[in-house]
Amino acid sequence: MTKVKESSTIQENKKSAFEECPVTYVMEKIGGYWKPIILFQLLSGSKRYSDLRKAIPAITEKVLIQHLKQLEADQLLTRKAMPVVPPHVTYSLTKSGLALKPVLYEMAVWAVQDSKENAKTFRRNLKNFPGMN
Repeated sequence: MTKVKESSTIQENKKSAFEECPVTYVMEKIGGYWKPIILFQLLSGSKRYSDLRKAIPAITEKVLIQHLKQLEADQLLTRKAMPVVPPHVTYSLTKSGLALKPVLYEMAVWAVQDSKENAKTFRRNLKNFPGMN
């Protein structure tokens, strides 16, 4: 990733936004299309890279790798590489990542309630995650 110039106007604007609205901080960490989906998949426990690829088939390898690195840099997940051949890497949520569980579940609940045509599919899929009824 490219190093961000700390004194840039956009960085100053972000700092001001963080102070005025905490949602800005959240969006900086987990904003975008794929990050919440990756985090949601990891709520059920540690997963290997290949498990995440299977669970999120529409994501490209490049984007998954980029987001995993960003989530690791933001200390929302950990990457554990085993010194074996072939490589064995697992991803797990950190304490900070696990703290997002209620937020991510509430997003899923909202989706179920808001989406009339997909409600049955959502409910069926949510039953695979602990704590969801």
